[in-house]
Amino acid sequence: MKRTLGVCYYPEHWPMDQWATDAARMVETGLTWVRIGEFGWQRMEPAPDQFDWGWLDRAIEVLGDAGLKVVLGTPTATPPRWMIDKHPDMLPVAADGHTRKFGSRRHYDFSHIGYRKEAQRIARLMAERYGKNPHVAAWQIDNEYDCHDTTLSYSDAARSGFQDWLAQRYQSTDALNRAWGNVFWSMDYDSFDQIDLPNLTVTEPNPAHVLAFRRYSSDQVVAFNRVQADEIRKHTDAPLIHNYMGRITTFDHWAVGADLDIASWDSYPIGFLSDRIEGTPKEKQFYLRQGHPDNQAFHHDLYRAIGRNRMWVMEQQPGPVNWAPYNPAPLPGMARLWAWEAFAHGAETVCYFRWRQAPFAQEQMHAGLLRPDSEAAPALAEAAQVAQELADLPEVDAGAAPVALVFDYESAWAWDTQPQGADFDMFRLAFAAYRALRRAGLSLDILPPDCADLSAYKFVLAPGIMKLSDPFRAALAKFDGIALIGPRSDGKNEELAIPTPMGPDLPDTDVTTVMAESLPPSDAIKLQGGGRFLHWFEHLEGNADVHLATKAGQPAIMGGDTIRYLAGWPDDDTFDSIIGNLCDALDIPTYDLPKGLRIRDTGTHRFVFNYAPKPRKWGDVTIPAAGVHWEKL
Repeated sequence: MKRTLGVCYYPEHWPMDQWATDAARMVETGLTWVRIGEFGWQRMEPAPDQFDWGWLDRAIEVLGDAGLKVVLGTPTATPPRWMIDKHPDMLPVAADGHTRKFGSRRHYDFSHIGYRKEAQRIARLMAERYGKNPHVAAWQIDNEYDCHDTTLSYSDAARSGFQDWLAQRYQSTDALNRAWGNVFWSMDYDSFDQIDLPNLTVTEPNPAHVLAFRRYSSDQVVAFNRVQADEIRKHTDAPLIHNYMGRITTFDHWAVGADLDIASWDSYPIGFLSDRIEGTPKEKQFYLRQGHPDNQAFHHDLYRAIGRNRMWVMEQQPGPVNWAPYNPAPLPGMARLWAWEAFAHGAETVCYFRWRQAPFAQEQMHAGLLRPDSEAAPALAEAAQVAQELADLPEVDAGAAPVALVFDYESAWAWDTQPQGADFDMFRLAFAAYRALRRAGLSLDILPPDCADLSAYKFVLAPGIMKLSDPFRAALAKFDGIALIGPRSDGKNEELAIPTPMGPDLPDTDVTTVMAESLPPSDAIKLQGGGRFLHWFEHLEGNADVHLATKAGQPAIMGGDTIRYLAGWPDDDTFDSIIGNLCDALDIPTYDLPKGLRIRDTGTHRFVFNYAPKPRKWGDVTIPAAGVHWEKL
């Protein structure tokens, strides 16, 4: 498939006589796609049932006539002010009980059925009008689900919806009381309408109650997305997309993705470095103007899987952003590197955000490809360079990877609910495993928790999976590579309770976790031969072989030839050693990469990316800072 570039554009922000000039300049830069419309509801419908489609008709025509393909966004992330007058109870409610106000964006409650119908209505009207328009070649539904912590709402609408959801799931309060263990602290319910939301309790609410609310809330995101997707599909064959975010685990992206054709995400490497990625001050300083070398890759691989091998970057950072604690400018060349890294990981399209920096409102400090005065910003030339290189480079595909990592959103909710350690986080654990694989120079796939076929891989990791699914357990039973399960995996049932017999329940593997402990930053479990576990350690029993032990003689990795259980959270050096030893046993080549260098193998090429702020050597090749090198395999 041909790789392309695009940009995000807001025609409603600029005079109409400027649109054609902008479109021509986009084409001259080498851009193919332009995303519009996702924040334009007030301009489309200035008052209830009073529409002004003329500006949007004209914008699509001007952009399309210039040779650009339009991604048309539904505007449901920014309902207009009159919508609040019509549905005053649609605003989300924070966990502290305060209603969140109109005046920014994402000011709606996924549980509010009235607003869901309004979103369905505007999606239908847009699809009826533009579904057959030859210039509209893709659709984006809403914008950045859960941005600004908006998946969870503690409103009356959520309470009522949650009670109905519980009644359907459990059928009787007796069944719910047994499942949740409500005999503890005398928490039994006699009717579903007695069950409140799990906030503002005196102390910790029942973890099964919290997990149920997390499942319910995720289901509301799925339902909100689905009603729009269903309406649009009636009128077009163009692909449907949502732009997910980085390190967001509050809803099940696998479930949302099942109703879409392409998974896209919004990549802001420098913003995420300070805002969402753990690291020492020294490490963050080293990558200050580049972003973490594994964060973008992780999300490319994750969303490629969620999109069933169709992935875009809908928003790519071109310069300083406005929303992180600190917002340095990218190192020259990074806007090019980030795009090429996305393509190497299977992206079909990379769209820069945004075309022109806004001179007003909340995002006026967010850079674009153009300055507010329409002069070129630094990233414009880099985007043009990528466009030219795409024209010159033969087609590449994502290729087959020897290694896979299982990632599960429901497990993230479980460990958010009951972390048992102040620094235990599911994403952080999975990302630690991913980083170790990347430091070894490995290309990998990310798999859903219900993956039923592992035959394409030699090595599979499944860290922090609350309860192994039946399909995945069956796949493990047939697997002939090495699967490293854990830590903190398969030790709870679906209600977040400890089962009897205790887990993990691994095929043909006699291993049981009999106790778990969380470790403060001042402590570690030391291992024989060097290395240590941080954050988390489990005490194992059983007759399986011990492949690695602690200095005190306790099992650290235990299992058979194929399935092994990891009892703790390795630090980076220890993870590197474990991964290296297992890859050696499987004849998977690894590399001792210089700091900041990363590899991605496609079906035809090897790409080498230099995230370091200084040149790095790759064989006989010197790759400059922010440089990209590729070679045929």
